[in-house]
Amino acid sequence: MTMRAGALGAMMDEYERALRDLTALLEGLTQEAFEALRDDETTDENCRTICTVVRHVVRAGYIYIGYMRPVLGLTFDRPDFRIETPAEGVKHLAAMIACTAETFENHWLLSDEVIEAAKIQSRWGPVFNLEQMFEHAIVHVLRHRRQIERFLRESRFSPKPSA
Repeated sequence: MTMRAGALGAMMDEYERALRDLTALLEGLTQEAFEALRDDETTDENCRTICTVVRHVVRAGYIYIGYMRPVLGLTFDRPDFRIETPAEGVKHLAAMIACTAETFENHWLLSDEVIEAAKIQSRWGPVFNLEQMFEHAIVHVLRHRRQIERFLRESRFSPKPSA
């Protein structure tokens, strides 16, 4: 495990840990388990199957990068990706976390003043500083990892027949 310096480095290390835990869940999945309808009651299309959850996590990870890079004076073009299999999910989660690490390379030791002075207007309403946006990205992965764990453990999320 990498142990980076600074507050941003610590958050990056924890983001990687969260992604490793999520990846470990995916590595043991069959294609059927990955695609199976798990929550037929949710109105959120991103939360119906493990596949849709993983696509959402990767897409959101790139959105967070797109919010954070301008604060550091960097540009960003969100990549296109396709996730249809557990292996593709693992691959794209790894690419997203590598892009995040590259974003912060040479910025690990930013002062608290610089980190807190950044103002990032999210499309869902709140204004975040750099630390808060990074923390949001980490917790987002944790929440969806927990969701997938529940999909795999709780009988109410057993695979449903296709409609």
